[in-house]
Amino acid sequence: MKRVRRMREVWISIGLLMASSPAMGQPAVSPAAPPPGASSCSGCHAPSAVGHSIGSLRGLSAPDILGALQAFRNGEREATVMGRIAKGFSDGEMRAIAKWLARGDE
Repeated sequence: MKRVRRMREVWISIGLLMASSPAMGQPAVSPAAPPPGASSCSGCHAPSAVGHSIGSLRGLSAPDILGALQAFRNGEREATVMGRIAKGFSDGEMRAIAKWLARGDE
């Protein structure tokens, strides 16, 4: 009887350890996962867009990208589409997108 109880305690302990482990019990969050809205940027700003009328964002710093997004949102920078896109993002979302794009994960 003691052996059965001890085995049950061992299995419960293993289950609790597995449930608390990020690899087993919880979905892992990829550090490379783009913030909401960022993955769509590469549709127009492809990394290979050098020399294209809509250039690549590769090599731009996060402050530069953030400044451009804010200028588009505020109407300070002319655009056909980017003004409307930028208006859909909060300041926090813009910061996250700029940071992610500056890493080169576009």
